[in-house]
Amino acid sequence: MALAARRVERLTHLAARIGQAGGEALPIEADVTEEAQAAGMVQRVVRESGRLDMLLCVAGVGVAAPFQNTTTAEYRQMVDVNILGLLYPIHAALPVMKQQGDGHIVIVSSGTGRYIHPSTVYSGTKHAASAIAESLRREIGKDFIRVTSIEPGAVKTEFTAHMRADVRTAVEQRLGDMEQLTSGDVAGAILYAVTQPRHVNVNILTLYPTQQA
Repeated sequence: MALAARRVERLTHLAARIGQAGGEALPIEADVTEEAQAAGMVQRVVRESGRLDMLLCVAGVGVAAPFQNTTTAEYRQMVDVNILGLLYPIHAALPVMKQQGDGHIVIVSSGTGRYIHPSTVYSGTKHAASAIAESLRREIGKDFIRVTSIEPGAVKTEFTAHMRADVRTAVEQRLGDMEQLTSGDVAGAILYAVTQPRHVNVNILTLYPTQQA
C-alpha cells in the first residue's frame, strides 16, 4: 500500500499506525496538482511494488458558497485540485493498469456534484469529477479496469477549516447539529465497491447523512 499527499508528517504518522496494526504502507510526499509529482508518485509505486491494483483519488478542496461570493483565486484552486489533480494521477496510472489487464480507479466526488447545490464552482468541479468517472468507465471497462465514483454528502472532516471565515460560518449554520457522515462511513462504501468480483463494476455510490435533505 502507498499513501500520497502533500503533508508528509501526517503520512508518516498514518504509515506508522498501519504498521502497528500489522500492515505495511509507503508514504510518498506528492502534490497531485503538479503533473510531474503525480506521475512520479505512480511510477514509484510500480517500481517498488511491481504493479498497481487500485488508484484511490481523494484529494479535494471546496468553497461551498454562491458564485458571487467565490473569488477567482478560489476558482483556480478548485479546478486545479478537483479536476487536474484527478486527471494527472489517472493519466499516469492507466498505461500500467492496461498492461496488467486489471485495476480499479476510485474517485471520491461529492453528492453536491450530482444533486447541484448553490455553490456554483465547487458543484461544477465535482459534477466534472462524476462525469469523468462515468465516461472513463465506459471507455476502459473493456480492459477490465473498473471505475467507481463515491459521492458523499456532509462528512465530518476538516473540509470547512480551509474555507474563508464567512463561508465556514454559513456552512456550519446550514448543517447545524446534524449527525454527519464519518470518514469510516465513506471508507465502508469504498470497501464495498472494491471487493466485488472482477466482473462487477459498482459505478456510483451516493451516501448522505440521514437528516440531510
